Amino acid sequence: MHRTALDQVLEQRQSTSHDIVNVDEPVTKLVIFSLGDAWFAFHGDRIREILSHAEVFFVPGCPASLEGVINVRGDIESVIQPHSLLHLPTAARERGTCILLAQGGGMRSGIRVDRVVDVIDVPNSRIAVPPGTLAEPMRQLALGVLEFKKQSVVLLDLDKMFADYARGLG
Repeated sequence: MHRTALDQVLEQRQSTSHDIVNVDEPVTKLVIFSLGDAWFAFHGDRIREILSHAEVFFVPGCPASLEGVINVRGDIESVIQPHSLLHLPTAARERGTCILLAQGGGMRSGIRVDRVVDVIDVPNSRIAVPPGTLAEPMRQLALGVLEFKKQSVVLLDLDKMFADYARGLG
């Protein structure tokens, strides 16, 4: 019986015992979304639901960051525009915007985003410390940064965003 070099290599690999190391790296679920050209993320456990369509009712006398309120199965929820909280230009309302129903910092609210990019599980090691070059409003809310689909994503602290908003800083 004639054995080829490949057969010999395969046989040798099978006979050599290799210790398999199982590394379970902790992961974090993130909801990645866009505001204009910039990409951001919230921890997935803070997002209760993603609404692709909801009629928002204007409430007179509210700050510019409050778009209005929506009716979600009988519950009235506010809708915040994070553009103003992050000092980003407000994009023209296009079809395809979504509302993230979020909870954090002792508050529940909808958050208007231009587009939901993805919901992913990311290894914690891929989330880096936010750079000091971030603009001040963003730096105050940034928990970290990561790269996703060749785009920089800023992970925002929803608890702090809502707490600041509730204290009137939004």
